[in-house]
Amino acid sequence: MNKTIELVNHWGDYEQKHPKGSIEDFCRHYLAHQRQKKTKGTLVGGVVPSFNDGLLLKIIGRIGKLNMAYANIALKGTGLNQIEEFGILQTIRKEKNPKKTEVIYANLFELSSGTDMLNRMKKRGLIKEYGDQEDKRSKRIELTAKGEKVSKECLVNIEKNATMLMNDLSDDDKELCIQLLKNVEIKFSALWQKHKGKEFDEIYKELMTGKKEKTGEDEPGK
Repeated sequence: MNKTIELVNHWGDYEQKHPKGSIEDFCRHYLAHQRQKKTKGTLVGGVVPSFNDGLLLKIIGRIGKLNMAYANIALKGTGLNQIEEFGILQTIRKEKNPKKTEVIYANLFELSSGTDMLNRMKKRGLIKEYGDQEDKRSKRIELTAKGEKVSKECLVNIEKNATMLMNDLSDDDKELCIQLLKNVEIKFSALWQKHKGKEFDEIYKELMTGKKEKTGEDEPGK
């Protein structure tokens, strides 16, 4: 069958079932259903969530943990103890002399745990701290010469680790994943500090007002 005709037929089937769907919606639908690769091995391990929101988050969470595990192997002997320290160094390197709180919150740490990590890195000579001349209540931090060297050296292995983990995805698939997920990260990175101290039901009501409620009892794909 001519490829153009085949595509038009797929669009016709989609439009019948989703009359309000856009071309972008059709493209995502088509890719999701036509480019499925055969699963090798067991998906996510343990309990597989019965609804797509939960399954997607579990896949993302497990990939995040696997990234941490392999990244920590890649960091052995570099002067860093964990991937979170690498993130902190890269934040400071980019921002030059940010406030401590800016570094902590940019890396999604609570203030106490982030402060503890910065203190440990300061003792190891990776960063230095000094008072903010404009705000006496704040502290600013910079990389030391040692921290700058470690940051650059670690970047090589962390980039290799990322390439290794994502090696089975095409560049187009990576671009699509970024496009689909980036707004979730942007949205909740801006909200999580504001929600600290609130009850979950209050947060849920704030974010879901006017939207269809979903539960774990939904059938997969619905």
